[in-house]
Amino acid sequence: MKKQITALLLALLLITTVGCGKEPYQNDSQREVPSTSNTSKDNTDVPSTSTSSDETYQPENVTEMLIQVSDGKNIITFRLNDSKAAKNLYDQLPLSLEVENYSNNEKIFYPPQSLDISDAPKAGGEVGTLAYYAPWADVVMFFGSYSPNSNLYELGQAVSGSEQIQSLEGTITIELLP
Repeated sequence: MKKQITALLLALLLITTVGCGKEPYQNDSQREVPSTSNTSKDNTDVPSTSTSSDETYQPENVTEMLIQVSDGKNIITFRLNDSKAAKNLYDQLPLSLEVENYSNNEKIFYPPQSLDISDAPKAGGEVGTLAYYAPWADVVMFFGSYSPNSNLYELGQAVSGSEQIQSLEGTITIELLP
């Protein structure tokens, strides 16, 4: 039974990470320098929406890093990878920050501290990717496909709500999920 559940989860993960088509990612010379002001608004409690209804098999000593991004109306859950950069972001949570539109396929925010990219994989172009753009020290949430960029490092993938990334606006709350 555990092998069947594991195989089903792997198949679902594969299906959700396959992107369709490629949109060109803005190269460095086309990007404008962003405003770094993070005006905070009134922090209201955002309800947690854990989607785990059944206990699934978890190998011993493996802890998933799950985070939730919400603007009060839209909720996206990301599974972070095991890179130092992803762990750096995870360690800074919870955060309330302004989300900004960028290009035609991404939303961005600026964590308070930069992330260590020394072992982070390059981001590959899939919709639902959570990435770090090192030159600007911003975190990118892709709602459209994009071309890889040598300065773009993958932090994780959306496991639910990727279709809501495009609708995020204003102050977002980024928090840990158990």
